[in-house]
Amino acid sequence: MVRTTPGSDAVPAPNPVVRAGSDPAAEGDVNLSPLRRAWERDHVRGRTRALLDRDAAAYLHQSLSTPCFDALVGAEGIWLTDADGRRFMDFHGNNVHQVGYRHPRVIDAVKHQLDALPFSPRRFTNGPAVELAERLGALAPDPLRKVLLAPGGALAIGMALKLARVATGRHKTISMWDSFHGASLDAISIGGEAVFRRDMGPLMPGAEHVPPCDPHACRFGCGGTCDARCADYVDYVLGKEEDVAAVIVETVRCTDVQVPPATYYRSLRDACDRHGALLILDEVPIGLGRTGTMFAFERYGIVPDMVVLGKGLGGAVFPMAALIARADLDVAGDRALGHYTHEKSPVGCAAALATLDVIEDERLLERADRLGAHALGRMRDLARRHALVGDVRGVGLLLGLELVKPDGSPARREAERVMYGCLARGLSFKIGQGNVITLSPPLVIADADLDRAFDILDAALADVAARPDA
Repeated sequence: MVRTTPGSDAVPAPNPVVRAGSDPAAEGDVNLSPLRRAWERDHVRGRTRALLDRDAAAYLHQSLSTPCFDALVGAEGIWLTDADGRRFMDFHGNNVHQVGYRHPRVIDAVKHQLDALPFSPRRFTNGPAVELAERLGALAPDPLRKVLLAPGGALAIGMALKLARVATGRHKTISMWDSFHGASLDAISIGGEAVFRRDMGPLMPGAEHVPPCDPHACRFGCGGTCDARCADYVDYVLGKEEDVAAVIVETVRCTDVQVPPATYYRSLRDACDRHGALLILDEVPIGLGRTGTMFAFERYGIVPDMVVLGKGLGGAVFPMAALIARADLDVAGDRALGHYTHEKSPVGCAAALATLDVIEDERLLERADRLGAHALGRMRDLARRHALVGDVRGVGLLLGLELVKPDGSPARREAERVMYGCLARGLSFKIGQGNVITLSPPLVIADADLDRAFDILDAALADVAARPDA
């Protein structure tokens, strides 16, 4: 179909490509992988093996976690320690560890709050909860001022969906294929990864999906330089679909570090305003400084109608998430959007306040920018020396190396081999979309440790290249 100007009835048709989200193994860290079993055979024994066996016997099994492949007894700073004393630099951490593990200020705040007020029933408020809401509202740009707290990111996403329905009187959503917004039924309805959606239907009605902004695998023929035609497509769908309450997007897709250009979000913001839909940005894994700004959307010069935070908000100690919304969206006082037992947890709020203090006092935003620039230099050097590295990208300390075969197809087995090679050398990270090495170290990492991690990656890439058929 021929592309015409935005706002006309014609619209670019997405190119027919296979979505990574259609492959249940695209996450690259699945329980039944032969490479995973081989790694366990070579590295897991003793106390670790015994604890893993007990874990597998006690828990329901599910992809990407139980059965696990290692067992931890300690975590501090950037380091994890397993039951047999091996240490790993944690460049994954489920993105809870912006301030590292066991930061003294976070631990002290939690201990103090446990002694003072460990729990607050819902009908009561408490000082830490009020202070945290005030702090988050002050950190966010106008008109984001009102807050709801929840014990997890998926729950906060659910609150945002409910509020969008109440505020607009509409029920449909537009979100992206390949996206992840949590593992609850409402979150997987708007999410786009097969490992969570497959055989789980019927899902939430009205959850429409469109291709994401992926500058490196554009479905709209942008020709190497993204000109945000994918945002035109969202505009087109908003014009054709009735009752769209909200467009929900990961500001930067964390799983494979897709960083849209500024034009994408300006176009998306304009499209939502034109059609009366709310713009909800999911920054559960990437907010709180990972991208070098407190909120990732600050890099784009736009303000959403709602933003969702989580993971790192609890200081790698307590499960905490927050929805921050426009003040004029405070329109649901006659119903419950969340009403979660631990939503105003004084302990969780104390951990979050200490985390925000650490980010500010230790200047972690600036640190993420500086170390991120250095990391991109190391990654470009790896790309020059290793044919397996097809692309490198990043923003702040959210970094990705995309591995490809000589024909340009995704190098998924090779990426998994690199991951296990790095684990054997003491570096842990996540594989996104099957072939993207995704690195998200704590923002407190020392310069020397960051370089050490890239030395480990260098060695693992060299091993895979030297033994391509292993």
